[in-house]
Amino acid sequence: METNIVRNIIMAVLFFVFLGMIVIGQKSVGLGNLGLEIAGLAGLLAELYIYNRKYK
Repeated sequence: METNIVRNIIMAVLFFVFLGMIVIGQKSVGLGNLGLEIAGLAGLLAELYIYNRKYK
Protein backbone atom coordinates (compact mmCIF):
# COMPACT_ATOMS: atom_id res chain seq x y z
CA MET A 1 0.00 0.00 0.00
CA GLU A 2 2.74 2.44 0.95
CA THR A 3 4.72 1.62 -2.20
CA ASN A 4 1.67 2.65 -4.26
CA ILE A 5 1.58 6.03 -2.55
CA VAL A 6 5.29 6.60 -3.10
CA ARG A 7 5.03 5.46 -6.72
CA ASN A 8 2.09 7.81 -7.38
CA ILE A 9 3.98 10.74 -5.87
CA ILE A 10 7.04 9.97 -8.00
CA MET A 11 4.88 9.67 -11.13
CA ALA A 12 3.19 13.01 -10.39
CA VAL A 13 6.53 14.76 -9.87
CA LEU A 14 7.93 13.25 -13.07
CA PHE A 15 4.81 14.34 -14.96
CA PHE A 16 5.43 17.97 -14.04
CA VAL A 17 9.15 17.67 -14.78
CA PHE A 18 8.45 16.30 -18.27
CA LEU A 19 5.74 18.88 -18.87
CA GLY A 20 8.16 21.62 -17.81
CA MET A 21 10.75 20.28 -20.23
CA ILE A 22 8.24 20.59 -23.08
CA VAL A 23 7.21 24.11 -22.12
CA ILE A 24 10.81 25.31 -21.69
CA GLY A 25 11.79 23.72 -25.00
CA GLN A 26 9.02 25.57 -26.85
CA LYS A 27 10.11 29.01 -25.69
CA SER A 28 12.86 29.39 -28.26
CA VAL A 29 14.13 27.85 -31.49
CA GLY A 30 17.15 25.58 -31.66
CA LEU A 31 18.28 21.99 -31.79
CA GLY A 32 18.92 21.89 -28.06
CA ASN A 33 15.41 23.03 -27.30
CA LEU A 34 13.99 20.54 -29.80
CA GLY A 35 15.92 17.79 -28.03
CA LEU A 36 14.55 18.98 -24.70
CA GLU A 37 11.00 18.86 -26.08
CA ILE A 38 11.50 15.38 -27.53
CA ALA A 39 12.97 14.12 -24.25
CA GLY A 40 9.99 15.56 -22.36
CA LEU A 41 7.56 13.98 -24.80
CA ALA A 42 9.33 10.62 -24.55
CA GLY A 43 9.12 10.86 -20.77
CA LEU A 44 5.39 11.55 -20.87
CA LEU A 45 4.82 8.66 -23.25
CA ALA A 46 6.87 6.33 -21.05
CA GLU A 47 4.90 7.41 -18.02
CA LEU A 48 1.63 6.82 -19.87
CA TYR A 49 2.84 3.35 -20.90
CA ILE A 50 3.78 2.48 -17.31
CA TYR A 51 0.38 3.66 -16.07
CA ASN A 52 -1.61 1.75 -18.71
CA ARG A 53 0.46 -1.43 -18.49
CA LYS A 54 -1.49 -2.69 -15.48
CA TYR A 55 -4.84 -2.35 -17.30
CA LYS A 56 -4.14 -4.82 -20.13
